[in-house]
Amino acid sequence: MTILRKKEIRTMDENSRKKKIHDLKLELMKLKSQLISGGVSENPGKIRALKRTLARIETIRRESKKR
Repeated sequence: MTILRKKEIRTMDENSRKKKIHDLKLELMKLKSQLISGGVSENPGKIRALKRTLARIETIRRESKKR
């Protein structure tokens, strides 16, 4: 998982943004299910970083649709 910056997201085309959102949501789902089943997260800040990255991508997608 890499944290994407605004510049990197803006250079992506719409299809790659959709794919990245899908991949990040899958990773987030795996981490959440791991915590729910009683496991211990090796990096507790990773869930927060994933959520922020997803929000960044969604925000930029909405901005580009308005234009």
